[in-house]
Order: sequence, then C-alpha cells, then structure tokens
Amino acid sequence: MPNPSEPPNLTRVQSRRIDRLAIARLGVPGVVLMENAGINATDVATGMLEAVGGEKVAIVCGGGNNGGDGFVIARHLRNAGRTVVVYLATDPTKLTGDAAINYRICLSMGVKLMRIDDSASLAEQSKYWASAHVVIDALLGTGFDAARGLGGQAAEVIRAINQARAPARAGGSGPLVLAIDVPSGLDCDTGEPAEPCVIADATVTFVARKVGFDSRYAVPHLGEVFVTGIGVPRSLVDEVLRGG
Repeated sequence: MPNPSEPPNLTRVQSRRIDRLAIARLGVPGVVLMENAGINATDVATGMLEAVGGEKVAIVCGGGNNGGDGFVIARHLRNAGRTVVVYLATDPTKLTGDAAINYRICLSMGVKLMRIDDSASLAEQSKYWASAHVVIDALLGTGFDAARGLGGQAAEVIRAINQARAPARAGGSGPLVLAIDVPSGLDCDTGEPAEPCVIADATVTFVARKVGFDSRYAVPHLGEVFVTGIGVPRSLVDEVLRGG
C-alpha cells in the first residue's frame, strides 16, 4: 500500500529533472546528491547484513551514476568495518563526473577493486559472490530502456548475480541481493524486465517509487522496496510532478 508521506511514483524523465533542478536551482552539487543517495542505501544494506549476521559485501558497479552510488556505499560500509569488494564492470578510465570522483576516493581509501569488464575476469571473480552475505547491484539503474534491449557484458554480469543468489532461492545458503534504485535490466517506466534481469531481495530507490514498479512483471524482481531521499525538498518534487 502506498505511503501517503511519499511522493507519487516517478518516471525516468521526472527523476532526472529533479536531479537537474537540485543542481541548477538549489546549487546542490551532483556529488552531494550521490553522497546522500549512497549513505541512505548504506543504511538499507546494513540492515540486511544485520538480519543475516554477516559482514561480507560484493558491490557490482557499472560505469554510470548507479555505479557511483555503489562506490559511495563501498566507502561507508568499509568505514563501518564491513568486508567490502567492489567489482567494476567497465574500464575505470571511462568513468566520468561524480562516479569518477567516488571511484578515486575508493582507490585512495584502499577499497579492494576488481575488474569484471570481460568474460574471463567475470568468470574468475564472480565465483566469490556466492560466499558474500550481500551482493549489491549498482550496475545499470534507471537509465536502462527495455526498448533498446540488453546484451554484451551487462547481460553476463546480471546472469552472474542471479547465479550467485540461486542457492538461496532453493532454500540453501547464498547472498541476499540489494538493487540500487532499480534492479539492473528492469525498465523503470514500463516495469518490463529484460532477459536477463536482476532478481533482488530488496530494492532501495531514491525520492519515490518508479512508475514501472507497479507492473506485475516487475514485482518478482524488486523484493522489498525501500524509498529513501537524496536531500531535495518535497516542494521541488511536487513541482516536477505538476509538470514544472
């Protein structure tokens, strides 16, 4: 049941407009919005770790802002004493903007970073995910459009995440999966899942639920949905919802 204190569901375009207005009108740097998102997502990840009595986290990061959120989460979990490994599904020299800033901070902090940007490295590194307590999906985010389809390395990474979680689905031991903003491979506007699409135990999404979350096709991929803020006022969100 919708929470009346939360804004109505947002589209991809509305979510991006909220970010742009926060930066341009309010003067909130994008890296601060990313920090706020990452801190709040860290709280959800921490709750999942506490629920299973675990400390090992594998964070799978893509090359966009969703991956940047993953880098923020990695920093804060490491500062809290968790065992964190970041798996980077892109060439780090291609990172730009706020994601690149947070990647460099992780490097300076000594966060363990492993590349999985080709089939060989993915096959080698993903075998460790099944022994994590939580796997964090920070691969694609809201930018994925099902109309364009999914293939290549991203599809391989998503399959590896689902494979790591498979023993837990069968009643055995395996990691919980936390999706950041939206499970990778799910279209946040239509709720249409690609083949493959991450099957999450929980999704932490920012500002509001996304319109596609109400699709019956999306529900099996979302798990429990947590809505958290990024530091923008409700008045700005309401303006965007009114078409401003």
